[in-house]
Amino acid sequence: MAIRVGYVGLGNMGQAMASNLAPKGFDACVYDLDPRPMQELAAGGAKPGTSCRAVGEHAEVLCVCVPEDGHVRAVLTGPDGALAGMAAGSVVAIHSTVQPETIEQMAAAARERGVDLIDACVTGGKEVADKGELTFLIGGEEPALEKARPVLEAFGTTLLHAGPLGAGARLKLAVNLLTYVNWAAASESFRLAKASGLDTDVFLQAVRSNGQLSDMQQRFITAYKLPPDAVASEPFQTLVTTHMHTAEKDLAHALTLARRCNVALPTAGTVAQGMARIYQVRDEGRR
Repeated sequence: MAIRVGYVGLGNMGQAMASNLAPKGFDACVYDLDPRPMQELAAGGAKPGTSCRAVGEHAEVLCVCVPEDGHVRAVLTGPDGALAGMAAGSVVAIHSTVQPETIEQMAAAARERGVDLIDACVTGGKEVADKGELTFLIGGEEPALEKARPVLEAFGTTLLHAGPLGAGARLKLAVNLLTYVNWAAASESFRLAKASGLDTDVFLQAVRSNGQLSDMQQRFITAYKLPPDAVASEPFQTLVTTHMHTAEKDLAHALTLARRCNVALPTAGTVAQGMARIYQVRDEGRR
């Protein structure tokens, strides 16, 4: 019998991940406040849900991929939350990048209903999610991970069990910190090369040849070669503003974790203040 999977949160990453479920034989029920991705996934065999609770009632494994900590709490708790509909013995996998404390709070709420919970943060981006080749950074007990493993393997090729509950969230914050610091370094070096009159293609060849620029960084830096009217366009600004807000949230979480761990992250603080410039967002208040 096919595993019953629920998926809540069908944004950029969530829809890409959930699109792998029905084609790989899972009995999938999906939900989002926006009906459009539900309709698109329904065309591929998934069932559109009517609420978070209804998806919870369906799910043996529930996946949650929403933007922020408050959204995770809203999806899972309360009379219309998914946990209210979940049966004992089922498991929740939180894919969102959130504070470790949020993971622990939601795990406590899940335990009250006999439901297991793991943090299963994702890294790799939408294109990798479309192909089902994500990497998962996981925290939680081994039995809970094993319940969710068949579903996670439908989404990704690498499952890294980082440790107990919350370890996946801590690992994701550390990984994302490195990503955003790399964005800052790549953008500033590109700007310097361009402003000093260098051929930027030659610059990119130089930093690729010595290994200083990764494939991910190169994809990011191509946005700096767009003409000014393309950068100023509404579609581009809408996209990068969304990315900026995510980066600011993730870096704020990393800095909060650092304070609790009594470690200084001065570079992270500087980069957090410059995400509008790094993403080319037209927001004078943030520049």
